[in-house]
Amino acid sequence: MRVFTVSGPQVQAGLALPQQLPEHGYVWIACSRERFQDELALIQDSLHQITGQTLVDLHVSDLLNAQLPSRFDYSAHYDLLVFRRLAQRLDSSAAKPHNGLNLQGGKRPGPPVLQRIDTSPVGFAVFDRVLISVHPADCAVREAYASRLLASKPTLDVKDSRSTGARGVPSSPADMMLRIVSQMVDSYLDLRRELSRQLDHWQAELLSPRTRFNRWDALLQARLALHQIESLCDDQRTALQAWTESLNSWGVGPGSAAELEHELLKIRSRDVLEHIDRVVQHVRRLEHNTETAVQMHFSVQGNRTNDTMRTLTALTAIFLPLNLIAGIFGMNFEFIPWLHMSSAFWWTLGGMGAIATTMGLVFWRKRYLARTGE
Repeated sequence: MRVFTVSGPQVQAGLALPQQLPEHGYVWIACSRERFQDELALIQDSLHQITGQTLVDLHVSDLLNAQLPSRFDYSAHYDLLVFRRLAQRLDSSAAKPHNGLNLQGGKRPGPPVLQRIDTSPVGFAVFDRVLISVHPADCAVREAYASRLLASKPTLDVKDSRSTGARGVPSSPADMMLRIVSQMVDSYLDLRRELSRQLDHWQAELLSPRTRFNRWDALLQARLALHQIESLCDDQRTALQAWTESLNSWGVGPGSAAELEHELLKIRSRDVLEHIDRVVQHVRRLEHNTETAVQMHFSVQGNRTNDTMRTLTALTAIFLPLNLIAGIFGMNFEFIPWLHMSSAFWWTLGGMGAIATTMGLVFWRKRYLARTGE
């Protein structure tokens, strides 16, 4: 568990639960899911002491649920947002972890196979002056953002805080929550490059005229991973849209500093939604390109089969009259024309050669014997 006290431009980190709120600022309580479960009573007591409120039991269950999809809920005193992030995982068959992307090497040389997208939920309880975040035990997002927060410079101009990154000190718990969520969404944006590289490889294999594609299992895994990402992003977009709609219900006086901060929260929320939409559009484009490549693969295979059958049919047509002549002279009759002539064999062989050459030239001119793909 780590506790950050944000008082104006100053950020202080500690390990003990707060007993009171700073005069100007808020508190961020970041803990792992196991630590949150073990010290739930102490956290509830601390919340009651500094805010006068506690977490609802159903929301506590949501924060402890490691299988919960991205969702948004609220109460009269705080908002609850669960957002699934890419998880770091290394299986025995995996080559290396890469932002939740398990990579498994294939038998043939080439890029590793896209196997599975692994995610884990991160829960946020947003009070007016307290932010509680519940992370997995190995959450690198929390540590990365905490390091950037402690190393950030004070933001004197509120207009400079429009970035969704970790630049400057967030002005409120909701602002900090959106910045952490934005950092998690950026990991999905980074994943697009790896997805594009994998799908480009399989598309090249599908359309290669000199190789026989037999890695349908790897292609199926890649398509399943794309469907999984699209489903994750749909849940994330629904949760963020519900959060954005809830911002409209906040009572903010016109012309006040709170109104400007409220407007910035809306801008950040729309920016995060735009990032999620970019991931969804890219995934759908990859799915469409993959489906197109598969259809082109079977079309090419059909054309190759037709070219092969056309060539075999032409060769059969060339040798058919030759077989007819050979069958006639192979009949078991006592009297056959040219049978006892010394030059009959050479005349017959020459005639067969002339017939074969003539038919071959005719078929070549009609491109029945052309190379496949010409």
